Amino acid sequence: MTTTAAPPTAAPPAAPRRLPGAARGLVTHPTAGPLVALLAACLFFSFQSEQFLSGGNLSLVVQQVMVVGTLALGQTLIILTAGIDLSCGAVMAFGTIVMAKLAAEGTLPPLVAIAAGIGICALFGLANGALVTFVKLPPFIVTLGMLNIAFALTHIYSEEQTVTELPGLLTGLGETFPLGRTDITYGSVLTIVLFLCFAYLLGRTAWGKHTYALGNSPEVARLTGIRTTRLQLGIYTLAGVIYGIAALLLVSRTGVGDPKAGQTDNLDAITAVVLGGTSLFGGRGAVLGTLVGALIVGVFRNGLQLMGVGSIYQTLITGGLVILAVTVDQISRRKARR
Repeated sequence: MTTTAAPPTAAPPAAPRRLPGAARGLVTHPTAGPLVALLAACLFFSFQSEQFLSGGNLSLVVQQVMVVGTLALGQTLIILTAGIDLSCGAVMAFGTIVMAKLAAEGTLPPLVAIAAGIGICALFGLANGALVTFVKLPPFIVTLGMLNIAFALTHIYSEEQTVTELPGLLTGLGETFPLGRTDITYGSVLTIVLFLCFAYLLGRTAWGKHTYALGNSPEVARLTGIRTTRLQLGIYTLAGVIYGIAALLLVSRTGVGDPKAGQTDNLDAITAVVLGGTSLFGGRGAVLGTLVGALIVGVFRNGLQLMGVGSIYQTLITGGLVILAVTVDQISRRKARR
């Protein structure tokens, strides 16, 4: 009896190589895309202008970003809950006038005047949160109304006058210290510290997890035992406090209380949040991405200015970047649902 040898079996296909865990985490991190975009923008503008990578110019970019970046930090907290705040720039402007005028006129000591300005911004945040959580009004409508209220109060209280001769305590964060060959403002350091603190709070604490859960599905979050009403109200109020800090940074950077300064920074703040990878639909994003997004806005504005591009075209390009970022977010959400 003869036997035939079994035909050789084909070797199983080799498993695809996977990146190590740490590398895979970096690639898939929500901040990775915005960071690549920031580096690409810096590389591009470095070829367009020799001045771009100079220490003085980069310090200027950071100084310009610290106000919008801090404002965008508060905006990020609200957008993570699937809300939006159109009033942040106007509220910040009102905060600058309150603290500047109270301090300059000697009505209150400078430190108390700063606290009053931050407190006014917090009250606006509390009002926004109360109308959204208790009255169930859409955040877009509520904050649009607050934008007009804050805008009007700023011009009424300031009497259309710029407040000058401010005490040193209000302008101290605009002072610089040398870091190598570059001068860095204390306000820039404060902005970075704030971002690091909130990156920890959102990523490592129960409050942060609850915030993401609220943005993903308020009803599911409520059924799991999260006090969604109190959480949402607290987030809007906390965002108002951050707007007040941004108001102090604005005063320290300009050295005056200008009723016209910062009125349209709400658009740049939302732009920074979107470019940083935070979803406008809530529940996804990172505050460090917002910092990168604010730097992208600052780098583009600065680089285009060095190239001699007019401000109107800078706004045009920034608008295109926002639409592109939202489009990418929408496509990724559709793919995630499949």
